[in-house]
Amino acid sequence: VESFKEDTEKKLVTIHASIVIEKKSQKGIIIGKGGKKLKSIGIAARKDIETLIGEKVLLKLWVKVKKNWSQDEKFLKELGL
Repeated sequence: VESFKEDTEKKLVTIHASIVIEKKSQKGIIIGKGGKKLKSIGIAARKDIETLIGEKVLLKLWVKVKKNWSQDEKFLKELGL
């Protein structure tokens, strides 16, 4: 999660998040043809988050490539893993 902002007046939570992958070739798999796969991931995630927090959510997703991130202890700590 890059940012999390609550707007109490609008009763809306805006979340900017990234899906981190290790290889550029994986990006197309996550995004899918015409962005359909990423959209379905976003819709499912948004619904789950709304259920958890009990408010409407605007979820913005990005796919970022970071080589060997799963082996990078510093990056894993940043993610809270």
